[in-house]
Amino acid sequence: MAKLDLDWLNVFVEIYKTQSVSRAAQTLGMEQASASVTLNKLRRHFDDPLFCRTSVGMAPTPHAQAIYPDVLEALMRLEKARGTSGAFLPQQATREFRICMTDISEIVLLPRLINQLQKTAPGLVVEAEKISPDSRRRLESGDIDLAVGFTPGLEAGFYQQALFAQDFVCLASSDHPRIGAKLTRKAFSAEGHILVMASGTGHSIVDKVLTKNKVERRVVLRVPSFLGVARIVAQTEFLVIVPRQLGNALAQQERVKVLEPPLTLPTYKVKQHWHERFNADASNQWLRKTMAELFSGSGEAA
Repeated sequence: MAKLDLDWLNVFVEIYKTQSVSRAAQTLGMEQASASVTLNKLRRHFDDPLFCRTSVGMAPTPHAQAIYPDVLEALMRLEKARGTSGAFLPQQATREFRICMTDISEIVLLPRLINQLQKTAPGLVVEAEKISPDSRRRLESGDIDLAVGFTPGLEAGFYQQALFAQDFVCLASSDHPRIGAKLTRKAFSAEGHILVMASGTGHSIVDKVLTKNKVERRVVLRVPSFLGVARIVAQTEFLVIVPRQLGNALAQQERVKVLEPPLTLPTYKVKQHWHERFNADASNQWLRKTMAELFSGSGEAA
């Protein structure tokens, strides 16, 4: 049995997370050929294929699934024991961060984050994905480094940091034939509304307030995300309720105007979430610190 090298275990963990030798190599800042050689050494050491090529990537074998939690835990404990020797150097780093977020954050937050990383850590790559029911498991396993947005489903069992508070506004076409600079309750209830069904939109808390105040919202269109909602509003007579910072951003892209709702809608906290297993990880700490410096109290994302 070959003597086990700790660097091999980092390759094992990244292949397990990404289901790809090439992506694992990219995350670790090494050549793909070197990662392949390391995988072969791991296979000989454990006397198991560990990963098998499938239509969706490199799938772990039952043995790889069995040892993965222990290998990951061992690496985390060693990193914690090293203390400052494991410091993250952003200017030299070449790893990849995986962040899940709402599509609101993708529109408003992501450009500013990427611009900042290009200045402070140009070798980093960010992979963004939508928050989904699977995000909890992927945060626990380390497949995702951070979750950002309005995500009540992640508040239990995870570390979290509130970045800022957010409230809601209405959007209408700039040349809406019946709505001017002010939106009344009567007009709000009379017009058709678009409802965005994506997770993390906050519409559940909006509905509660509307019901409590006996204000009707006549939904005539449901869409899966915010990505095209401004274009629809600009070309129809429909209204839509959106977080304020998103509304301000969309008003710069399309012929829509931002209107105050005819009643006080609730506020909510935009947070970043991470699993306790990675709380002491130097690279994760640096990413969270960067997020906090960029967005805490700024109201620049949702």
